[in-house]
Amino acid sequence: MQYFLNAPAALQVSVGLPASKSISNRALILHALAHGSTMPDNLSDCDDTRVMIRALTEMPDVIDIRAAGTAMRFLSAYLSVASGTHLITGTDRMRQRPIRILVDALRTLGGRIDYAGEEGFPPLRITGGELTGSEVSLPGGVSSQYISALLMIGATLPHGLVLRLAGDIVSRPYIDLTLQLMCDFGARAEWVSANSIAVEPGGYRDTPFLVESDWSAASYWYEIAAVLLMKHREMGIMDDVKLELRGLFEDSCQGDSHGAELFARLGVRTEYVSQGIVISRGEASVPYMEADLVDMPDLAQTFVVTCCLMGIPFRFTGLQSLKIKETDRIHALVTELRKLGYVVRSEQDCILYWEGERCVPDGRPCIDTYEDHRMAMAFAPACFLFPDLCVNHPEVVTKSYPGYWNDLRMAGFSVTEHEK
Repeated sequence: MQYFLNAPAALQVSVGLPASKSISNRALILHALAHGSTMPDNLSDCDDTRVMIRALTEMPDVIDIRAAGTAMRFLSAYLSVASGTHLITGTDRMRQRPIRILVDALRTLGGRIDYAGEEGFPPLRITGGELTGSEVSLPGGVSSQYISALLMIGATLPHGLVLRLAGDIVSRPYIDLTLQLMCDFGARAEWVSANSIAVEPGGYRDTPFLVESDWSAASYWYEIAAVLLMKHREMGIMDDVKLELRGLFEDSCQGDSHGAELFARLGVRTEYVSQGIVISRGEASVPYMEADLVDMPDLAQTFVVTCCLMGIPFRFTGLQSLKIKETDRIHALVTELRKLGYVVRSEQDCILYWEGERCVPDGRPCIDTYEDHRMAMAFAPACFLFPDLCVNHPEVVTKSYPGYWNDLRMAGFSVTEHEK
């Protein structure tokens, strides 16, 4: 399937954002560990959360989580302390995503896990039971989902858990999010030093819980606003962008909420209101953008594409986790932006930069999405500069934001479907 996109000339709309996938999937694991009867409210309707719900409610012998990386990491830990033996598997891409560090850590705690395919990768055969270990160490530069997976089961271990992280810690806000939710469900867990976390034994309590909207999803609307405001500035149009995003909290524990601060540098103003936020014209954008995205790597595609479309050279660091996401996002960004005429370069597998270098764009660009929801959503706003922009396999957005294309239509975008 392909979508062809055209952008509106103005934007004044109110959007109900999807619930946070990150919070939903953590809340589901904590609910299960609490043996709760009160299901968390306002759960995400995305693919990743659907497979998590199905796995936790049905507990089949073979659990296929498809492309849901969060589910693979969280469920691998959960199954290690649950009863029974299960095989957990996923898509071809999922079977290429490394998981050895998490498996080794779970084995250190006493987990019984075997590789059912290639060593170091899913699928995994896991036999649950009581884990008697209480201390484990792993690199701080690995996916925060490994760390969160271990922390959440830590409260159920007979002696609790002490988790030590070596080296630089990436995506710390996601770890803090996990700790906050664990405490919301009755656990006692906290940082006890700069690189050590202690989780006390005692388990969880059944707790009513409301999932807030997703700041990652909000980033694509910020991008839309930033690019349209740029066009309006060039055309001398004033105050023609006002966008309400419902369900966001000012004191959110989602790390991606700090994306609003970076978008302020790109000329987008954020106002917090009772229903969420309103974004509109802010101060003039900076001529050059430099930021460390180590704490919000899921916004890398958003900011890279936004800056290119706005003609703002940039250097983004802290992107070491991008190569092991749904796709190699560094390669995907460099490849697809060249189709639009932007020559973006990478360094050390953790830096993306653009010095303003251009090449001849494709005559009619068609963006590949690499089975990656964030590629589709980050590139869609390029239709402001590239009318009839083609996006291949747009259905990938169901991984986190199933209503994205319908919301674009509501906002005035033309989204036309074609079969490939």
